[in-house]
Amino acid sequence: MDDTQRMLESSSALVDASALGDMTLTLFLPSLEGGGAEMVMVTLANGLAAQGWRVDLVLARATGAYLKNVAGEVRVVDLRASRVLYSLPALVRYLRKTRPAVMLSALNYANVVALWATRLAGVGTRVVISEHNNVTRDMRSEPAGRSWLIPLLMRHSYPWASGIVAVSGGVADDLSRALALPRERIDVIYNPAVTERLRELSTQALTHPWLASGEPPVILAVGRLTAQKDYPTLIKAFATLRTRQPARLVILGEGELRESLEAMVASLGVSEDVAFLGFVDNPYAWMRQAELFVLSSAWEGFGNVLAEAMACGTPVISTDCPSGPAEILEGGTWGQLVPVGNPEALYEAMVTALQGEGYPDVESRARAFDLGQAVQAYLRVMQRQPI
Repeated sequence: MDDTQRMLESSSALVDASALGDMTLTLFLPSLEGGGAEMVMVTLANGLAAQGWRVDLVLARATGAYLKNVAGEVRVVDLRASRVLYSLPALVRYLRKTRPAVMLSALNYANVVALWATRLAGVGTRVVISEHNNVTRDMRSEPAGRSWLIPLLMRHSYPWASGIVAVSGGVADDLSRALALPRERIDVIYNPAVTERLRELSTQALTHPWLASGEPPVILAVGRLTAQKDYPTLIKAFATLRTRQPARLVILGEGELRESLEAMVASLGVSEDVAFLGFVDNPYAWMRQAELFVLSSAWEGFGNVLAEAMACGTPVISTDCPSGPAEILEGGTWGQLVPVGNPEALYEAMVTALQGEGYPDVESRARAFDLGQAVQAYLRVMQRQPI
């Protein structure tokens, strides 16, 4: 029996199973394309199933790299919709047929569809919606047509939810302000970033010439190559660092900005020391072997990769972006926080970290983001009677 199973079994008394009955728990989201929210939902589905619940993972379209991570005990339901909005009729039919006790959804547009589908289905399913990002910042990055429509739909439909979960206090505060929701209606549940699977994968052998003995230190970043992650600030900071000492930068993730980021690396003359390795199945082995982990985001909801790197025992640096990293690092206790979009400050923090000794025990802090605690917290919200 692994640590996660022991924690789940030892804490099972915290949740009254009779409040949910012997019925299916459904998790709904658009797909399992690589992303933090998608990985969290797969982890929760697996954790709930490991505790003995019947779990359906309902996807607007069953595609994505994380499909292979879904446990065999979890039933995957493919609604075969080309877009989340188009999944509404199929989701209504699923709800009328299955009548799950609770449906947990993630991502704002999927949350809206889940709430409307339940209302149209006319079943007694409770809907718990979860927000995984800073809504205000997220909407600024959307096309003009969606930047006003999605918040309007959210403002109208979110009050119907039986429960509302935010993955950090900052996300909860922003959601309350943006949608005029009472703050007390929003529960904060930190993401289940740390699992036994992560610990096992982090110890797997990893062969790369940059990791050989005597090579310069490797700095690691993980996340989609998008504007949110602000890799230009990291690349500029690294280029400055390279003028002072030997080092390598490895970036794991894919995205629409790859070509422009590679061009920036070339223009700064550090192509030989920067590697874009794309999406990898096991980023945790890289996390454990890297000398330093850096999160350079302009905004986050929580910052899963930060907690994951800490669980691998790797020193971390993060921007003090809204929202999540400052909560994970408890204001800088467990790793340096630097201003958003400031390459000079990030460079100085990297120099300090690479020269430092006596790092804080980041693995002990990472235990606060364990799967067992998150499963119990979600079950408590699921069984609560709506306000």
